[in-house]
Amino acid sequence: MSAHHEAGGALPPHAETATLEGKNKVLGFWLFLGGECVLFGMLFASFIALRNQVPDGPTGQEIFQLGLVALSTFILLTSSLTSVFGTMALHRGDLKKLNMWMIITVLLGLSFLALEIYEFVHYVHEGHVFSKSAFATSFYTLVGFHGAHVAFGIVWITLLVISSMKKGLTVVTAPKYYVAGLYWHFIDVVWVFIFTVVYLMGKVGP
Repeated sequence: MSAHHEAGGALPPHAETATLEGKNKVLGFWLFLGGECVLFGMLFASFIALRNQVPDGPTGQEIFQLGLVALSTFILLTSSLTSVFGTMALHRGDLKKLNMWMIITVLLGLSFLALEIYEFVHYVHEGHVFSKSAFATSFYTLVGFHGAHVAFGIVWITLLVISSMKKGLTVVTAPKYYVAGLYWHFIDVVWVFIFTVVYLMGKVGP
């Protein structure tokens, strides 16, 4: 990896869309996110329809820990900010800073997942298992589907960082970082909706 890849002088402005291939990757990814919006929309609709189907408990009011979920939300939103810093470094052609911010993003994502796993274990101990009620099934499906997306994003960004150590930052690798950043923002936005619809509405009750 040569130093000029990090200095920014060798890369054109907005390197992620400097080539036709890069533009196609970004456009294709926006289409992919459109499909993801439909999938999450269906899961949200199912959850809202089933959220009060709790024949013998427990309910969201009884088990949700807003303090823990608020901490998870803060961590994930902070990771969205660090990914923005990564994108800014990408536009400067600064591979070292780009990877630094993306590694921090990954660590924050891992912290979020750890808290979510802890939360799920706590709920299971409280009797809130997947098959307990329609509410429980729809809850674990929606939140777990989002958690799987976070895990995928972590693996994706980690592989990008490892790959860039050999390939450097070029008009070929820049679009990959850019769409990974878009993906991370998407799962952060979805979580804001989950926090509101699932946890806040669940704590307030019907």
